[in-house]
Amino acid sequence: MAKSRGFSIYLLKNTFSPENALKDDHNLELLLEEGTNLPLNSIMYITDSPGNAPWWKNYWGINKNLFQVQKGSLVFLPVDNSWVALTFGMTYHQLKDNCYEYDFGLRTTLNSLDPEKIKSTDILQPENAKRQRVQSPTASNLNFFDIRHDETIIKKLTGAVKSEYSDLFRNATGSSSLRISSNLQPNEITDLCREIIDIYNKTDYVQSFPDIQNIVPVRDPDKVNELNQNLLIAFKTAPVDLVLSIPEIIDYSASFKIKFNGAGRSNSEYNDVYIGAYRAYLEERDITEVIDINIFNKHHMSIVDENGTLIRQYTIYKSFLYDCEINELTYHLCEGEWYQIDKDYIKRLENALNPHFLDAHSLLHQCDSKREDEYNISVKDANTNVICLDKKNISLAGQTQIEPCDLITLLEDKVNLIHIKISTRSSSLSHLFNQGVNSIELLRMEETSREKLKALVNNHNFDSLIDNGDFSVTYGIITKKDSIGKSRKLPIFSRISLLRAVNSLKLMNIPCTIYFIYDNVNRKDNNKDDD
Repeated sequence: MAKSRGFSIYLLKNTFSPENALKDDHNLELLLEEGTNLPLNSIMYITDSPGNAPWWKNYWGINKNLFQVQKGSLVFLPVDNSWVALTFGMTYHQLKDNCYEYDFGLRTTLNSLDPEKIKSTDILQPENAKRQRVQSPTASNLNFFDIRHDETIIKKLTGAVKSEYSDLFRNATGSSSLRISSNLQPNEITDLCREIIDIYNKTDYVQSFPDIQNIVPVRDPDKVNELNQNLLIAFKTAPVDLVLSIPEIIDYSASFKIKFNGAGRSNSEYNDVYIGAYRAYLEERDITEVIDINIFNKHHMSIVDENGTLIRQYTIYKSFLYDCEINELTYHLCEGEWYQIDKDYIKRLENALNPHFLDAHSLLHQCDSKREDEYNISVKDANTNVICLDKKNISLAGQTQIEPCDLITLLEDKVNLIHIKISTRSSSLSHLFNQGVNSIELLRMEETSREKLKALVNNHNFDSLIDNGDFSVTYGIITKKDSIGKSRKLPIFSRISLLRAVNSLKLMNIPCTIYFIYDNVNRKDNNKDDD
């Protein structure tokens, strides 16, 4: 039996071919050799360049010539009216980010997998760019992986295929590319790719994986262009909802630096990903304004190791995280692709959340403070019945600090825990909402935490209510946005995070209210995390 070999397959978009699919500065060499086993009309590029010396060679003063060898190849294969790219080694980095169908691997995998035989998932939570990989020791269904269909985007999936496809390949891993193993011979690869493209074009995943379509990709080029123009405006106005992130799971235990290129070389390196660093790079290159969306596809964010060797490289466009609303439809940009959030789901969010949004809180005045702690103190100073517990701790000894709240008061025969945040940025609000739930859970479960809270408050009027668990939670969001529209004024994934918090509190019979507090401070000059 022929040996099974691994293939990584990309499907090029119909406007791309071998002539324009490679990066302009690629270092691949066109193979000009006769008598190969390459399929008819296919084109192969190879890389056979010597690598750099490892950093530890000079560190330890070693004289022997040592080089990290880098070899690989990339084959462009015509399949009817399409082109596919088969990559071997690290050559996939030489493809332009926008030259291939981004959902090819994942959709083909969803269509071909047995839904009861999933082995691994990579998911993305857009609200905070959190990435997670979950693996199962045995083949399982999606329930094992605890995927919240309303809150996550599945980025990669691995599992065993349905029996009808087992003659082609037995297992599949899908993201942007499709990773399979096959024992087919070179003269059979074109037919294999033709079958795979047919699988990609099916819609079987709708039945096999229901409820996975609350977040769907935007494929209409005109709509993508409209959304990109919105992105350009956002980059000029710099809302906090527009951020940079590394668009895949990365090993943070390894040392790396962030660099930017595309508008000329720069010696500046950064320890973390931050959109302000990219803006600084543009200023360094005397670029004062970006008027063409294609600039973001020409500029790159590079991750380099201690030797300065490139580990990963992404276009700025692919590294953006952003969401916006156009004509009452909600869109999210993630890893270079726009997604539309299901309109019915948005409506369900509104119906569930809007009753919790109230117009004005008698204690929470407008914010004239630059910092949250200053605002909290100002509320306490203006109200004798309010106690400030900002940065206090009720967690058990040796455990991660948990604040009970920022402000505490008595309201309608309950202990009202008030949580304040200066921001409408998705990740910041996610932290705010989780903080409200975490403190209640701890107070309900741990007598030690309740005793700590009573000691912090030092007011006997609170004691019996704390002992009985009679709490309510208030979220105060400091922003220039008005309260008209209520939950719609929050980023989409903040709404999803808030609903999760509201439902958790409801299960514990805890009333929850949300208020917008007018922000009277210009935070752009302070480089603060707000809009």
